[in-house]
Amino acid sequence: MSKPHIVAIPYPAQGHVIPLMEFSQCLVNHGFKVTFVNTEHNHKRVVNALADESHISRDQLHLASLPDGLEPWKDRSELGQLTEALKWIMPGKLEELIENINQGEGDKVTCVIADENCAWALEVAEKMKLKRVAFWPASAAALTLILGIPKLIHEELIDNDGTVLKSQNVDLGPNMPTMNTEDFVWACIGDFTTQKMIFEVMLRINRTLKLVERLVCNSTYDFEPEAFTSAPEILPIGPLLASNRVGNSAGSFWPQDSTCLQWLDQQPLNSVIYVAFGSFTVFDQTQFQELALALELSQRPFLWVVRPDTTDNTCDPYPEGYQERVASRGLMVGWASQQKVLAHPSIACFLSHCGWNSTIEGLTNGVPFLCWPYFADQFLNESYISDVWKVGLKFNKNENGIITQGEIKNKLEQLLGDENFKARASKLKELAMTSVKEGGQSNKTFKNFIEWIKL
Repeated sequence: MSKPHIVAIPYPAQGHVIPLMEFSQCLVNHGFKVTFVNTEHNHKRVVNALADESHISRDQLHLASLPDGLEPWKDRSELGQLTEALKWIMPGKLEELIENINQGEGDKVTCVIADENCAWALEVAEKMKLKRVAFWPASAAALTLILGIPKLIHEELIDNDGTVLKSQNVDLGPNMPTMNTEDFVWACIGDFTTQKMIFEVMLRINRTLKLVERLVCNSTYDFEPEAFTSAPEILPIGPLLASNRVGNSAGSFWPQDSTCLQWLDQQPLNSVIYVAFGSFTVFDQTQFQELALALELSQRPFLWVVRPDTTDNTCDPYPEGYQERVASRGLMVGWASQQKVLAHPSIACFLSHCGWNSTIEGLTNGVPFLCWPYFADQFLNESYISDVWKVGLKFNKNENGIITQGEIKNKLEQLLGDENFKARASKLKELAMTSVKEGGQSNKTFKNFIEWIKL
């Protein structure tokens, strides 16, 4: 008997690949076949990082790749040029891939699930008369902000190309984030040209939503009830985490350092500061060293993920003699199995860039936050964490735009000195866990979704 065959297409960034890969593994567990389509560049990285591929059912989850349209030497962290290149080459290549699958002996493709930022993939699915599902890997609030772009233009907060006309705080709704217009998702990514390209993607998202039959979101109603109520077409199926299916996370671009888990085993309960800034955040030398010295000053054990490209300096970024001084209680690694780290009982708090994956991974483990957003939706998530859920604190920058070691140390002491932060985080953990269990809201939504695909 043939299985329903789904083609899944993430936007080619780490924070988009991991949740859609997790969703794909959930679908495989429910009897579907999934062809997961990365760009060629990211496909190599994912396969290289999967040293142990035994936890992926490769006969039912097939990893495929398509060219992204950029020359091999081009920088894929330049999101404007990457996004622009994708829309010219990927639609035709995706159509070819689906045609080749359907002309073969195996299960025919019946559905395309595409990251909402890859609107072109949903247009291909409509052209090929396949079921169309948009996957939103961020908060529902971020999507309601994008859906509200016409209103923002009408109110003259932005112009027709997304340029911010007035710098002011905007309430997205009751019990929803408050954010400055300059921190809108498209307004704080790269240079002016990149911002215009990303805003065009946002407009295309709004147009493409008319084509989709289902819009699923990696969040839960309990985290953002007002956002889901205001946009009932957004279906919560999260949090999508490997621990929910008692599995391992897949889709990482870097090999994960597993030694840090043994190191955490040696630390006291609720003692470690976990520091990680996702796949894009870059620091200048001054800011990096302020953070390093703050962690040293804290006198607490810390686990710090420092990617090879974390700083804009090719030399050793640490203060002189730093690694020797902190060796007894600090561990720096290139990349970590974050979901497992945050689930470890030794973790006391999470100093984070507030990417949505990091946000829900922290919440689902009841961990309080120190917020250090970098770009895109991270400022919105910071507002959720500190203003709405009250499970973390924001930092203040000095007159030179630097978060000083004194500010970091003070906020760290404030966060860990007040048990209410941990108590509120633990409450959200309970809500998240209930939501994905049998009878929970995200669980019911997911089951309804499965029945619809099978029809």
